[in-house]
Amino acid sequence: MSKEKGALTVEEQGIDTISEDERKGTPASLFWPWFAANISMFAMSYGAWALGFGISFWQATAMTVIGVVASFLLVGIISIAGKRGNAPTMVLTRATFGVEGAKVPAALSWIATLGWEISLTTTAVLAMSSTIEKLGWGSGAAPKIISTIVVVGLVVIAGIFGYDLIMRCQQVITIVTGVITVGFFILGWGHIAFSAINRIPSGSLPAMLGCCFFVMTGFGLGWVNIAADYSRYLPRRSSNGGIVFWTTFGASIANVLLIFYGLMLAASDADLAENVGNDPIGAIASILPTWYLIPYTVVAVLGLMSGAIMDNYSNGLALLSFGVKLPRTVAAALTAALTVLGVVYVTFFSDTFIGPFQGFLTTLGVPMAVWAGMFVADVIIRRKDYSTADLYDPNGRYGKWNIKSFVILAAGTVLGWGLVVNTAASWLTWQGYLLGLIGGKEGGWASANLGVIVALLVGLIGALVFQRADIAGQEADLPATE
Repeated sequence: MSKEKGALTVEEQGIDTISEDERKGTPASLFWPWFAANISMFAMSYGAWALGFGISFWQATAMTVIGVVASFLLVGIISIAGKRGNAPTMVLTRATFGVEGAKVPAALSWIATLGWEISLTTTAVLAMSSTIEKLGWGSGAAPKIISTIVVVGLVVIAGIFGYDLIMRCQQVITIVTGVITVGFFILGWGHIAFSAINRIPSGSLPAMLGCCFFVMTGFGLGWVNIAADYSRYLPRRSSNGGIVFWTTFGASIANVLLIFYGLMLAASDADLAENVGNDPIGAIASILPTWYLIPYTVVAVLGLMSGAIMDNYSNGLALLSFGVKLPRTVAAALTAALTVLGVVYVTFFSDTFIGPFQGFLTTLGVPMAVWAGMFVADVIIRRKDYSTADLYDPNGRYGKWNIKSFVILAAGTVLGWGLVVNTAASWLTWQGYLLGLIGGKEGGWASANLGVIVALLVGLIGALVFQRADIAGQEADLPATE
């Protein structure tokens, strides 16, 4: 029988396989964490940025919807691997890279999740402290200190307690933020000028594709490396289609609505479009009545915190997958400590850190996109469950290192970096060395993050072509199910 534990029970599982009697839930339960982590007010920025590609309102609507859903569809596909192996994402990728070789993507994932956790947490702290100041409840360092304690404290608590508390928190966050979001949609409706929407001229096909690729890299491709962490508790009999649907739907629906709302605001008012693009929280707050500022801030902060909580939890699992011998709670606490240092540095000592830092994370996103394509191919090709014992045995069927995987990873990374422009820091401007073939760094494709999509396709096609035989060999003597 399944062992039911309360949400306030500290999760004992590390990166070991979830035993049969601890598997629980249904695919529908995946809706809660993915919705909560993706109801960020910053999604509205993409409405303004989408129109910046020089396309019409309806073209931008179509491209952003396709970009959001397609990118989170990848997250849903990778989530299937979680229930097939009942282990974290960076353990399951050992089947592709080898037990020792998988330490490379595990290290990349650890850096990426830590970086985005710091970024999300810092943004939540600044949003809360800004509201405290606007309401006249404090000024100077005090609002930032209070906000840091509240936001970081809640992220740390959820990360240390683990899976059950996270799933419960995400359900509450989903309900609260969903209701409040509907409220400010209604309150801001009067600022939308429908007559202006159809006056925006249409753009070219490259501009439309550029918008779509830009949205894909900003949404689902940032979550692919942790997808299986939240499906690994599901029973092996769980429906693959259900896992893909609830993950994709949960992660996409809030973003689609928020981007569409941002598009309408951006199309209605050029000044507001510029403000939404630069500061979505502040821009929307400016058109809402003062009495709604607190509920609005709750949505903004909870959405950011929800993403940070998932990053914190998965960051600890990635660290353990790399081979660090620590209890999961200690790994989560270590991640939390590093996050505190990052948040304090950015909030109190540096006004110029976050831009270059996110530029570095974008750079890291290229090899992670190659990895994502390879993992999706693995899920598509594989017909049987993973051999859980061999995932932890360097001498088992998955081996220590898979050289072909690293060749694909290297090829996709080199091509990807050559097709992206990164101006976030002077030491990142070397990227984009292949853009001269399609118009240069000032051309129409320059801002489309084309390199990330190319990297994804190299990983996907490379694995489909060159690793099919490897997977067949791994599965040759495996039973159909565990």
